[in-house]
Amino acid sequence: MLALERRNLILEKLQDEKKVVVSELSALYEVSEETIRRDLEKLEQDGYATKSYGGAVLNENVGFDMPLTFRSRKNVGAKQRIGEIAAGMIHDGDHIMLDASSTALFIAKAIKSKQKITVVTNSVEIILELSEVPGFQVICTGGTVKSGYLAMLGSDAEDFADRFYVDKCFISCKALDMHHGVMDSVPAFASMKKKALDSCAKSFLVLDSSKFDRTSFVQIGKLDSIDYVVTEKRPSDEWMEFFASKNIECIYEE
Repeated sequence: MLALERRNLILEKLQDEKKVVVSELSALYEVSEETIRRDLEKLEQDGYATKSYGGAVLNENVGFDMPLTFRSRKNVGAKQRIGEIAAGMIHDGDHIMLDASSTALFIAKAIKSKQKITVVTNSVEIILELSEVPGFQVICTGGTVKSGYLAMLGSDAEDFADRFYVDKCFISCKALDMHHGVMDSVPAFASMKKKALDSCAKSFLVLDSSKFDRTSFVQIGKLDSIDYVVTEKRPSDEWMEFFASKNIECIYEE
């Protein structure tokens, strides 16, 4: 097993259990305790964990986000359903914008049977996913690739996005709160998503149900900037009433 793969598995265990023990990890992955300590040191350096006596605990600082390789394995079933629902809102000939989220990647996978779609994105993975689909035009925003995320960010990416006005944009988020709105954990991601919301005729917030009633570090925008919310199951009555009060259509799997 490669060190990166092992660290990702340790990170997944941390996310689920909030703490890990060196001796248990050593036995589980059949490596020395010293190797596990180096893995935990790397996770601590990256901001994902805090070492403790005999192990580590998850760093739940809202200023950090998990790497894409980790996030793409979480809530896969829900994201697949969301991708299929969102794909049903995209029509042949549409010009769309997809953010660099793992949920948007599932939308990209679900629209390959469409015709003559133009996609503007800052996601390296989405570019690769759609680059050989016949009849698709895939436009890369450019910018600086953020390590561990396969996302292009920064002023160059944002300025490029400003040049377009698409039919529909699809963004995801880290958290959704009635008072604080749509939120993310990394300022550069939030800034890029704000640009997407300003560059479309119809805006879609795509998120799984685990993101509801949570807050994070950076506000992307108030819910007034969202036209549709797409999720995998019906939100609570309170949320449905809230969406109705904001003239937001909530679309979910029946």
